Amino acid sequence: MARSSRQSKILELISTKEIETQEELAKELKNANFDITQATISRDIKELGLTKILSSTGKYKYAILGSEQQVISNKYISIFKECVISVKPALNLAVVKTIKGMGAGVSSFIDKLNLNELMGSTYGDDTVMLIFPTTSLASEAVATLNQIML
Repeated sequence: MARSSRQSKILELISTKEIETQEELAKELKNANFDITQATISRDIKELGLTKILSSTGKYKYAILGSEQQVISNKYISIFKECVISVKPALNLAVVKTIKGMGAGVSSFIDKLNLNELMGSTYGDDTVMLIFPTTSLASEAVATLNQIML
């Protein structure tokens, strides 16, 4: 669980902050009570497929590059399974409850799934909300996400 939890935290950190170096990432992880070495961070970056991109501020930062035909790695699926508590429909919404602090990482994974007609999403500390145009599409997404959790 420690590796998946750590990697989920890394995904959360890079989605909410501009992390430019492995040293910055190590500092953020240590602040979040993860005991980490540079070698472990380097391995996690490789396993998660992170790359550096130019941010809007002109600095380089770690990010996950997406594409329409991106393959979802078993690492992301494992993190999703360990972090998600429940997925439920609410009219044209799908509400995903996560363990505390994992909303960003789970939201990042869900974005990679390219769910049918997903209009948008938002997340908090422990919740991800997905917006669909109809209740039936929201229900389909809930079924898909619950199937991944099996």
